[in-house]
Amino acid sequence: MSPIKSPIRQAILDLEPNGISLVVSLGLGDKDLTPLWLGETDLVTPAFIREAAKKALDEGRTFYSGARGIRPLRAALSDYYARLLDVSVDARRISLPGASTLAMVTALQCLVETGDNVVIVSPVWPSIFQAVTQVGGENRFVRLDEDWQASPPRWRLDMQKLFDACDARTKAIFLCSPGNPSGWVATREEQQAVLDFARARGIAIIGDEVYGALVFAERAHAPSFLEITTEEDDLFVVGGFSKAWAMTGWRIGWLVHPSKLDRQMNVMCIANNTGPAAFAQYGALAALSPEGDRFRAEMLERCHVGREVVQDFLDAQNRIRWIRPEGAFYGFLHIDGLTDSLGFAKRLVHEARVGVAPGSAFAPPEDTASDSCIRICFGQDPQRLREGLDRLGKAVAGL
Repeated sequence: MSPIKSPIRQAILDLEPNGISLVVSLGLGDKDLTPLWLGETDLVTPAFIREAAKKALDEGRTFYSGARGIRPLRAALSDYYARLLDVSVDARRISLPGASTLAMVTALQCLVETGDNVVIVSPVWPSIFQAVTQVGGENRFVRLDEDWQASPPRWRLDMQKLFDACDARTKAIFLCSPGNPSGWVATREEQQAVLDFARARGIAIIGDEVYGALVFAERAHAPSFLEITTEEDDLFVVGGFSKAWAMTGWRIGWLVHPSKLDRQMNVMCIANNTGPAAFAQYGALAALSPEGDRFRAEMLERCHVGREVVQDFLDAQNRIRWIRPEGAFYGFLHIDGLTDSLGFAKRLVHEARVGVAPGSAFAPPEDTASDSCIRICFGQDPQRLREGLDRLGKAVAGL
């Protein structure tokens, strides 16, 4: 008698933990280790946000609050886009299904059927390509080019490579800008070219703009697809409170979607999560206040300082370099001679007492260029950041 086949999808059985989680599991909570591995600052969520959530709890806001988020929060997000980008985004286009990751998954659920593919600009945070697999899709990676000859060196998106990766089964193009882990920021011209191509081919765009307000340029927000599209375009923009407001543990993000999905999004949000915690949404509402704007500016300044701390460190190195990030709060550090970033990151935990994310986590196995890199988060206390970098530099010297 032949064995009974499991009903669990093979794609799910084949899932493996990403390299970041494998490294973090070795030392999470170790007070003697300097953690630069996760995408979060060392700052606690500011008191005015915490107090707003506490007040909501004391007022008994512990019931269902609407699957797509409370109306005042959706309206405040509409105002946020008007202030930062000078664009009109109707609150009916904004849904808060839960964390930003769930917002991304919800977008994929709207688009991807078994056998479809999503073209992803990489290196990129691994949750996106794991999520594509989970919904039954195929990942197609188009790596940003590293132009080390430019002054200063920069990441470049080869439009022809991006367009050539698309075919009849391509449902979406995914871009994270400002980029995690690269710090790359898509230009308005690049976004317009992607939009023109997508419109002509009937392909959706998923824009991860979680780091949009953390940009090192004289503007309040990185260029956004929302500035050049209409409410009818097949555009999904993912946003979140985690990074700019130091709210990673709150798990509240949002999704801007086409207006034609107003009714359907309510059904999807009910099925997926029935919305974020009611009281936590009042903390998020406080984050969008003028006090929240001031904190966001402080966070950006912290990232400015952290970026300079890393630059000073790299100026004294002969085996470590980077393409200076234009946004977000990550350094994607290239280490000459490194060929196994996961193994090296594990060794750093045990031997150097510093936590970093392996570059291999942000790309497919065939991307050997990323395997020569590690990612650090520089949105940290400068002294702690210097200590972690010093430990890293000594470990690299011993390679």
